[in-house]
Amino acid sequence: MSPAAPPSAPPSPLARTSRRLDWRVRFGVLALIWGFSFLFIKVGTEGFAPFQVTFGRLLFGTGVLAVAMAVKRDRLPRGARVWGHLTVAAFLLNALPFSLFAYAELTIPSTLAGICNATTPLWGMLLSLVALSEDRPTRVRAAGLGIGFMGVLTVLGAWQGFSGLDVTGTAMALLASFSYAVGWIYVRRTLSDTGVSHLSLAGSQVGLATLQLAVVTPLFTSMPESVEVVPLLAVIALGALGTGYAMLLQYGVVAEVGPTTASMVTYFIPVIATAAGVAVLDEQLTWNTPVGAVIVLAGAALTQTRTSRRTPTTTPKTPTLASPAPSGPPPAPTPAPTPDPAPSTDSRTTRQPATHS
Repeated sequence: MSPAAPPSAPPSPLARTSRRLDWRVRFGVLALIWGFSFLFIKVGTEGFAPFQVTFGRLLFGTGVLAVAMAVKRDRLPRGARVWGHLTVAAFLLNALPFSLFAYAELTIPSTLAGICNATTPLWGMLLSLVALSEDRPTRVRAAGLGIGFMGVLTVLGAWQGFSGLDVTGTAMALLASFSYAVGWIYVRRTLSDTGVSHLSLAGSQVGLATLQLAVVTPLFTSMPESVEVVPLLAVIALGALGTGYAMLLQYGVVAEVGPTTASMVTYFIPVIATAAGVAVLDEQLTWNTPVGAVIVLAGAALTQTRTSRRTPTTTPKTPTLASPAPSGPPPAPTPAPTPDPAPSTDSRTTRQPATHS
């Protein structure tokens, strides 16, 4: 966004309404892109190996971010320490979860993968209790954690003994969401105060993840005998839109309305992923899947609540900054599942970035 000259008079109500509609439209586009990412993965794996899908999405995502950095004349980070932390973040937030979701969707529906992605805030809170000593759970957030994992059991049909469910694929999807949570805690501890722009860190991180997949992919896959158009378009869309353009969209939304509002995109992603899987891919949906998804989202929302605490007037009150939220995961100093906005430098908050696969 380029700075505009200050108006000579306050903006009209029509202009203010247009501005509100503008960020809401971008918010909706962001939710659609990340929600459809699971469909794109499913379609991509019909023509390419999972590692190839992941490498393709990272390659096209890096291209979009590189163009954005060139337009803004943004520089790459400096210092071996920053690049070392970015390498770890690239693995935890991009290379590993992207690959796990691609492998998971070989055997599970995209609807289930999208719902598993929504468990990231639950894993984040659970890990923060161990990794962030300043963070203290409240009864509401603890209840949200329990409710959220009850929702997971409902989605998986635990009372039926998980019959008809591919355990390996489901475990991979849940592990991908867990990786997002670990990655964001790592980012908050190591990259929250580098002085480098969010776009530069995000572009560098996705670029490093691309290099990681460039090394791994040839070792475990071979070139496809033929390239089908639809899977190729799905991979291009997954990378250019879901891993590149979506992050740029979220940066704009965060800058305009703040990270708390922007983080709400997390709760639309599994809804859109489920609707896309059923409508486009004709995936079957039993009653426990949407019911469990609602329970998961309710629990995740409770884990992100903040209670205002009154402090005595004699005790100085330290302000707490809200860190950006999807699922992912960006949902930065670095991006999440595709890059999301920067986590706050205040390590006491555990709000997870919006994440997506």
